[in-house]
Order: sequence, then C-alpha cells, then structure tokens
Amino acid sequence: MPPPTDVDFMRHAIQLAQVAADAGEVPVGAVLVQGDRIIAEGANNPIACHDPTGHAEIVALRAGGRALQSYRLTDTVLYVTLEPCVMCASAIIHARVRRVVFGAFDPKAGAAGSLTNIFTLSGLNHRVDVFGGVLEAECGALLSRFFAQRRT
Repeated sequence: MPPPTDVDFMRHAIQLAQVAADAGEVPVGAVLVQGDRIIAEGANNPIACHDPTGHAEIVALRAGGRALQSYRLTDTVLYVTLEPCVMCASAIIHARVRRVVFGAFDPKAGAAGSLTNIFTLSGLNHRVDVFGGVLEAECGALLSRFFAQRRT
C-alpha cells in the first residue's frame, strides 16, 4: 500500500471540517502529521468552547504538543482546509511546524499570502514551507454551503 498523500490527509481534514459544520461552527478542520501518521487533529470550536483561539489549527497544535510531549512540533506537517489566519500562522511558526498544506484561500483573513503573509516575515527564526490549493474546490464549497445556510 502506498504512503498517504497530501490529498489523503486533506480529505481527513475535510471530514473534521464537516464535524465542525454539523456543530454550528465555521467548517475548518486540521490534521497534524508526523511521517505517515496522524498524531493530532482539530476542528473549529470557538463557539462551543467560548474560546476565541478555538481555531482548528490551534486545537490540532495543542493536541500535537500533548502527543509529542513538547511544544516544538518539528518534522510535522499541518493540513488545514482554510488558509491560516494571523493568529494561527504565528502559532504554527512558534511550534516549529515544518510544512503547512491548506485547501481554500481566505481573501478576508488569510495570512499565508491572501491578505498578508506571516510566513515570509524577515527576522523570524523559523521558516515554514507553505502550499495552498489542495482540494481547494471541495474545501471552498464546504465553507460556501455553510455560510449560504446561515444567511437563509
């Protein structure tokens, strides 16, 4: 059996995003991978947890820290269905994540190239490889459906 691909991990993140949507949260899911193995995952939950930092990425990073018993998540890849915001991008850098793969671009709040690019700020002591657009249409459609339902 071939090792899992970026698409495989993004499909898992999409499943988590659907869990968030079903709970009334903005549908964003995240999966943290080390090697070929998922070590942590997260779904948006700021409403349920009364926590403005309850973004899928933060939830996954916290779970990853517990799984690895370290705040440094070196040699990990974070898959997320939506381009990280400024808060999440900063946390990803501080956690020393090696690579971020995201689905949909976020022109209103994206901090990996859409609104700004936190990952390219000079002077930072860690660089993250960032790649966007994996299953972009599926990730974007999930968000579009969610917000369309909220408006009706």
